[in-house]
Formats: sequence, C-alpha cells, structure tokens
Amino acid sequence: MKEQRPKLLALTILLVCSIAGFSQQKINVNKDIDVVKVYEQTVKDGYPTLEIYQKLATAHYFRSNYEDAKKWFEKWFEMELPKDPTAKYRYRQTLKALKVSAKNNKYLAVIDHGSS
Repeated sequence: MKEQRPKLLALTILLVCSIAGFSQQKINVNKDIDVVKVYEQTVKDGYPTLEIYQKLATAHYFRSNYEDAKKWFEKWFEMELPKDPTAKYRYRQTLKALKVSAKNNKYLAVIDHGSS
C-alpha cells in the first residue's frame, strides 16, 4: 500500500490541476459583436452623440477605412472642435490617404484658426 501512495498522490494532484485549469477557461459570449456596427446602428436609430462620432472616426481610421473615417471626423467637428491635436493629425492623415487637399478644408481652417 505504501508503494502506491506516491502514485495515488501524483494522480490526485494531476487531476486537481487539470480540473482547475479547465474551469478557468474564459468564455467570451460576445466575441462576434462588431462595436463599429453597433455604433453605426445607434446613429442610424437617431441617437448620435459626440462620443459615438469620436469612436467611429477613430475606429475607421485605425481600420484604414478612410472614406468612413472622413465622414465621422467631419460629423464630430461639426458638433465640436477637437481639443487634442491627435484628432486633427488623424484627420489630416485621413485626407492625405484619400488624396484630398487639406489646403482649403473648412474643418482644418476652423481648427487652425481656433488653436492660434
């Protein structure tokens, strides 16, 4: 009996560790939800907010969807001028990617005029 005790102990430890590891697996139920689609649907349903415009502009910018990014940046800027220079930089980069001149852009003109 004493010979089998270490084997039984090792088997018990192995069993406990495997059960503990299995029970700690994360299950992400909402992994297939695209937040951008949710925000766009929210706007379509008539609930636009400044925060949603900011998130949509930023999300499309980082996904390299520059046409959509431009649209959401401009809706954002119509509601409120950006306070941080990062938004202005991303908007300029969006225009550059679309090969749109930033020279006579009404939003950048207002932002540049307001920040001087």
